[in-house]
This record gives sequence, C-alpha cells and structure tokens, in this order.
Amino acid sequence: MSGKFMKAAFLTGILMTLAPGMTLGDPLEKKGTTPYVTHFIFRPLMSIDIQGLGTVTPLEAVGTTENMKGEKMLDKMSAHCAALSVASGDKKYIDGACVLADNDGDEIFSTFDTRDVDKTQPDMNCGTHIITGGTGKYKGITGKEPFACISMPALAGAGGYTAMDIPHNTSWEIK
Repeated sequence: MSGKFMKAAFLTGILMTLAPGMTLGDPLEKKGTTPYVTHFIFRPLMSIDIQGLGTVTPLEAVGTTENMKGEKMLDKMSAHCAALSVASGDKKYIDGACVLADNDGDEIFSTFDTRDVDKTQPDMNCGTHIITGGTGKYKGITGKEPFACISMPALAGAGGYTAMDIPHNTSWEIK
C-alpha cells in the first residue's frame, strides 16, 4: 500500500472516531424558507343555513404537496385538513387544521385562519398557516405559512366537491 493511501485511511479513521454524530449531506436542514403548493380537493360534509343570512359548512380537504424549488422539504407529502367555512352577513372566513405526512409517516401539524393575512406578502392574500409541531424528523418544527388561494374549474359529479391550489411561502425551523 502507498503512503498516501495509508495517510488517507488513518485520517478517515480519526475523523470517524472524533465525530460519530456527523453525517455527510444531512437530508433535512433545520431552518429555511420553502415555497410549495398543495393541490387540494375540498369535500363539504354538511351545510347549515343561517335563516337566509348565510351558511356554515364543515369541510374535509385532501391533497398532495409540491415544492416549487424541487427540494425535499414539503415535497410529495399528503395533506389532510378539517375546516369550518363561515359565510354569515359580512363575515366570510375559513378556519381549520391540517396534517402533512411524508413517505416515512413523519408528520407536520398546522392550524390556519383566512382572516390572518400577512400584509408583507401581497401575493399570499388568502390567510396564514401556523405550524404547531411534528413527529419523527419534523419533531420540534414551528413556522408560519402565508398562503394564496387559486380556484380550479368545478369538479364533475355530485357532492359539491371543489378543487383549489394553495401556494404557501413557508418560514420554518426545527428546534
């Protein structure tokens, strides 16, 4: 064996001994800003008429996410949300909570409110998600996700299903 090979092997052994927790190419950063879109289908669960003044409708939403930079964070996750849509007089809003799950089964939890609009991001004019926690690799995650709402064509068939793309501009951190 050559002297250079022996030196390289020796240095590699020292590095492995001194830094056992170090990994090459950590697949998930601990902090970032991530633009992504969730492609949602909304299913109304029922509707309550408020004596001609409006409606209250619980909704279930399911979809998938797409990272707009092609990165791993918040890409190809399943989304499942429960929401309450209120349209009564001049009050029109949707509040709810969501869980995103990746292929490993790790999850990110958030709440959202369409009355909470981040004025510093005029393109994200539909509301804000607040990331409240996660499991697995997302344990300790927090963040804020201003979002927009892009209506899609009406869906065929009965049931009042609707579709919408929801672009997010997420600032997150895992502590």
